[in-house]
Amino acid sequence: MANIGYEDFSGASTPAVSGSSNPYDVLIGACHNDPATIQARYHAHRTARNAQQKEKILSSDFDGWKLDPILTKLEGPEGLRDPNFTDPRNCLVFWARPPQKVRSLIQLVQQKLKHVVPDLWLMPLLKLHMTALEATHSLTPPEVEALAERLQNDDRHKAIADLPAQPGKGARLIKPMLSFDAAALALSFVPAANEALPVPYHPRDDNYTYHHLRHDLWALITDAGVRVGSRYVVPSAHLTIARFNSPNPFATENEDSLDAHSGIDLEKRQRLIREIETINHWLEEEYWPQLQPLKRTTTDAVTDTTPGTDTDAQTQKQQNEDLIETIKPGGEWIVGEEQGLDFRKGTLWYGGGDTVYLGKGISRHDEVESRPRMKLSDVMGKYQGAA
Repeated sequence: MANIGYEDFSGASTPAVSGSSNPYDVLIGACHNDPATIQARYHAHRTARNAQQKEKILSSDFDGWKLDPILTKLEGPEGLRDPNFTDPRNCLVFWARPPQKVRSLIQLVQQKLKHVVPDLWLMPLLKLHMTALEATHSLTPPEVEALAERLQNDDRHKAIADLPAQPGKGARLIKPMLSFDAAALALSFVPAANEALPVPYHPRDDNYTYHHLRHDLWALITDAGVRVGSRYVVPSAHLTIARFNSPNPFATENEDSLDAHSGIDLEKRQRLIREIETINHWLEEEYWPQLQPLKRTTTDAVTDTTPGTDTDAQTQKQQNEDLIETIKPGGEWIVGEEQGLDFRKGTLWYGGGDTVYLGKGISRHDEVESRPRMKLSDVMGKYQGAA
C-alpha cells in the first residue's frame, strides 16, 4: 500500500496514562475527558496534516502520486493492471458504515473531484467505511480465521459490534472536511461537542466521543484475547473516498494516464489544491452547524410592536433568542446509525471482504425542524471563539 504515514498532528503527544496500556487513553487524558477539547485536537490534526500535504504536493521536488501497487494491479489502467493478481492481505476489522445522507454527500464531493481529476479512482458508495478499529491486518486467511473464531467465543463479537446501540454509546460526528495526501482523499469528521443537539438527545451524550468508542473497542477486543494490531491511533475519523491510481490522474479519456510527466504538471496540481479548498469552504458553509431563525407560528406573534413600548422590547428580545442551531443532512451522523458496526474479515482494503456479523443499528427520526430551540447566548460564544 502507498506509504504516507500516520503522524499525529493534534498536539496530543503526551506520555501514556500511568497504569494504562490502552493507547486511546493518551488523548482522552490529555483532553481531561472534555468533548470540546477532543474535537479541537481532531480538527487540529486534520488541518495541520492538510497544510503539510499541500506544501508537499505543490513543492518543486514533488516526484509523483503515491500509488498503491496492489490497487493498480487490481483496478489500475491498462499497462499496470494484472488480471491474474489476487490481494494477499487479509484483515479483521470493525467498520462503521456511513448512513445514506453521508453517502449522498460523499457522492457530491466525488463528482466535484472528478471534474478536476478525471482518472481518480473512486470508492464505490456501498463500500464506503470508516475503520472504527482494525484488529489485525496483512495476515493469511487461516491466521485471520483463527482470530475471528476467538472473537466469536461467547458471542463477544456481537457485544462489540452492538456497542454503539447501547445507551450512551452513540458517538456523534460533525463538521465534514476533505482531507488529502499524495495517495488518497478522505472525508473526515470530528467528534461533536453539543452542537445542534438532535432530538431526543442530552448534552451529556456527546461526552462519549468517537475516541471513547475506539477506546472501548480496543479494550473489548483485547479482553477477548486478541492483540490489536491497528496501524494507527491518531485522532482521525475519516472515510477514504478516492485514491490516485495512475501516474497521470488528470488524464481525460483521450489522454495517457501513464504519462507521469503530465501527472506532475504544476498548474494541474495547483488546480487540484484550489478545488479541494473550494470544496472545504462549501462544506463549512453548507454542512457545518449554522445559526438559523426559528420558524414562528401565528400564536407566537406579538400584535403590538410600537417603538418604545414594552411589547416592542419583548419582541426584539424574542427575535434575538429565537435562533436555532442546525446541521444540514449529511453534515452529522452517529456511529451505528442505520446499521451497527460491521465485523468483517478478508481482503478489505478497498471495501471488500465478508461480514461475520452486522451489529444492531441506531434508529433516528429527528429532522432540522425538530431540533431543540437554543438561545442566542447559548451558542454565540463558540461561534465568536471560532472566528
